[in-house]
Amino acid sequence: MINRFAVLIFVTLLAAAGCQKNQKADASTASPASAVQPPAATTAPQPGSSAPGSAAPGAPAVKPVPAQLPEILARVNGEDVKKAELDMAVKTLEDRARSAVPPEQRDAVYRQVLDRIIGFHLLVQEARNRKIVAPPWEVDGQIDQIKKQFPTEDAFKQMLQSRGVTLERLRADTAETISVNEMLKAELEPKVKVSDAETKTFYDQNKARFRQEDSVHASHILIRVEEQADVATRAKGKAQADDLLKQLKKGAAFADLAKKYSQDPGSAPNGGDLGFFNRGQMVPAFDQAAFALQPGQTSAVVVTPFGYHIIRVSEAKPGRDLGYDEVKAQIEDHLKQQIRDQKSQEFVDQLKAKGKVQILI
Repeated sequence: MINRFAVLIFVTLLAAAGCQKNQKADASTASPASAVQPPAATTAPQPGSSAPGSAAPGAPAVKPVPAQLPEILARVNGEDVKKAELDMAVKTLEDRARSAVPPEQRDAVYRQVLDRIIGFHLLVQEARNRKIVAPPWEVDGQIDQIKKQFPTEDAFKQMLQSRGVTLERLRADTAETISVNEMLKAELEPKVKVSDAETKTFYDQNKARFRQEDSVHASHILIRVEEQADVATRAKGKAQADDLLKQLKKGAAFADLAKKYSQDPGSAPNGGDLGFFNRGQMVPAFDQAAFALQPGQTSAVVVTPFGYHIIRVSEAKPGRDLGYDEVKAQIEDHLKQQIRDQKSQEFVDQLKAKGKVQILI
């Protein structure tokens, strides 16, 4: 079942923004301001959507997870849930957190992730029982969106190979996920309603949340160098960044150099454009450099955990309080998503109640 779950893992990884704080710079996937958004309206429950390891006061103790996991962790209506699925999901969480699961939280995290994998199995089975089939053109579109996060076709294929997944298997996984989302959309959307009064009440009670911070519209050129790289590798990366900065000072077009040399697959095709981002959204060194620039200015070479950057700011916006009309649609979406999350979990619970789930650890 690892392959059936793999598409969720890929979507999660590809949503990571390589310059943003508290996220892992995975050379094959993470990139500043690049994102394949997770299925939004009616996605299946995913690992990491609740705080790993957290437990409500007075909650019962979590059952210990064996140090050595068996190959089969659970069965969902006779269908195996394999160790490899859990391993992949946990690794994804660790990549995003840039740290291993703390030993004292291992049992809670593993149990939460396993529960969500089981939920996804149940949803896939139910979609199959309802004979919901993903249109081939939608599958093609999803695959194309994933491919766009990589600089070349070879890089995409290397990523698949490194994760032990064939393109055919990824297509099958994607088709299943689309089918699940279509089923959830039909099942949940009629129950998702939010009134104007509810959105206004939320705004009035949370005005402090609707402060738009200072923001800048910036582009960058990234020469990627891993944090653990040796001195020679780092020197080579720095020298390349210095050379690009010299070319810019001589009048070279920033967008042209970014397209040709930047190693951020998410922004390089767009001339390094990262769009607008708020103060504090990026890692500290990148953030400090970007917000120190005036529109039209270019930074010196900036070092972050992702490598060497050259940053150019094209526009800046001062912070301000947002009015209700500006954020009404966002509030409505937020409240609707809360309802979807609740109804989605209730639906999975119903599938569990009528199915047969055996947890073997």
